[in-house]
Amino acid sequence: MSSPLDSLSPQEVAARLSASPEERAALIREGAEAGVAEAQAVYGQMLLDQGSAREGFGWFNKAAAQGHLMALNMVGRCYDLGWGTPVDKVRAAECFRIAAERGLDWGMYNYATALALGDGVAEDKGAALAWFEKAAALGNAKAVNYIGSFHEDGWVVPRDMAKAAECYARAAEGGDFRGQFNHARMLAADGRMGEARIWLARCAESATPAFVEKARRWLRASPWPELEEALSC
Repeated sequence: MSSPLDSLSPQEVAARLSASPEERAALIREGAEAGVAEAQAVYGQMLLDQGSAREGFGWFNKAAAQGHLMALNMVGRCYDLGWGTPVDKVRAAECFRIAAERGLDWGMYNYATALALGDGVAEDKGAALAWFEKAAALGNAKAVNYIGSFHEDGWVVPRDMAKAAECYARAAEGGDFRGQFNHARMLAADGRMGEARIWLARCAESATPAFVEKARRWLRASPWPELEEALSC
C-alpha cells in the first residue's frame, strides 16, 4: 500500500527532519500511520515523552509486531513501569528476553536487571552477569556500571575493588550517571577529591532528580560530606 511518504525524495525527507520540531513530528507521524516500524517506534517515544503513555504503548506494540527490537524493549519497559498499561513484570521480562536474544544491547541490559533482581523471572545473578557482559561488549555503559557492582559486592564473582573501579571509570566515560557517581566514590576513597568533584558535577548534569537526592543523602553520611555541593548544577 502506498503512502504520502513514497512521493518524497531522500533530500525532501532529510529537509523535513531538519526543519522545525512540528514539521519533524508531522513527518514521523505520517511514517507511523503509513506502517513504517522505525517511525512507529520513534512516534511512540515522542508520545511517551509528552505524557501520552497509553498511545505511546500502542505504537510501540505496532512497531514490535514488525520485529522492531527497540520497540519490543520499550513494550517491556511499559509493562515494567506501568506506562500506559498495568504493571506486569512477567511480560516485561519476556519482552526483554526476546530483545536480548535477538541482539539488542538494551534488551540484554534490561533482561539482566530482571534476572539480578528476580523481577518477573527467577533470580539468577550468574545469568544476569553473563547478559550484562554481552551488553557491555556492545558498548552499553549502564551494563558496565552494573558489572562494577558485581565485583564491588562480590556477587557471583570474588570481590575485586580494582575491577569494580575500572568498570565504574569506563561507565563514567561512557556517560552513565550512576557510573559517574560510583567513579567519584572510588576517586574520593583514593583521596583524589578534585577529580571526584568533577565527576559528581557531570553526574548531576544527566541524573534524574531522584538519583541526585539519593546521592546527596549518601554523601552526607559518607566520610566526605563536603562533596555534596559538587552535585549542584
